[in-house]
Amino acid sequence: MAFTAGGQRPAPRPVPETSDPSETQAYLRDYAAFLEAVPFPSFVVDHRWDVALANGAFRALFAGVGPHPTAMPDDNFLRFVLFHPDAPAILGEHEPRWCLPMLAHFRSVLERHGHDPALQAIRRDIAQDPIMEAAYRQGLPHWIRAVGESAVEHDGAVRPVLHPDPRWGVTDCRVVVETPRSLEGLGYMRLTLVLREARRAPARERRRRRAASHLRVVPPPG
Repeated sequence: MAFTAGGQRPAPRPVPETSDPSETQAYLRDYAAFLEAVPFPSFVVDHRWDVALANGAFRALFAGVGPHPTAMPDDNFLRFVLFHPDAPAILGEHEPRWCLPMLAHFRSVLERHGHDPALQAIRRDIAQDPIMEAAYRQGLPHWIRAVGESAVEHDGAVRPVLHPDPRWGVTDCRVVVETPRSLEGLGYMRLTLVLREARRAPARERRRRRAASHLRVVPPPG
């Protein structure tokens, strides 16, 4: 993992070339300090969903995630949602509420950045999973027509979360996308998962979600 739960705040990763790299790096260091003051999981990604910055609350949410060669949550969040076997243990209703929106967003980004080698690698990995490939090529267009183009947008979405901290437990989060102009100019986007109070759920729910792995079904349209 690029970052670990707890400990010293990690430094920002290398940034895109700018006219003043030192000032850009200084801004991102200060922004990392700002993120640490946010009580909810908050992170900054580029168009590939590579994680540039993440706060302690983000690292705490995913502290129990096992190792994976390409899909750690604080390395590339898109890959984590789609490919990590532990994702359903943290992201509730994993397939319809997390996988499909992320696939829809990925499809939109790929249309704009089709020659990006990192995105092409994700596309190849999707193609290697027959169920996910069927969802991407056949099920996703029906799903987008059923729920509307808003499916591609994350801001404002309310999604289930299974937090390892019992103070949160089984709950929901609202995804808030709030990107200042300086971050946007670097090609970054900031997302915050605003957690709600824990809600009651059967104890077997977490075990059932951990047993799931890849996308298996696509909800029928309508």
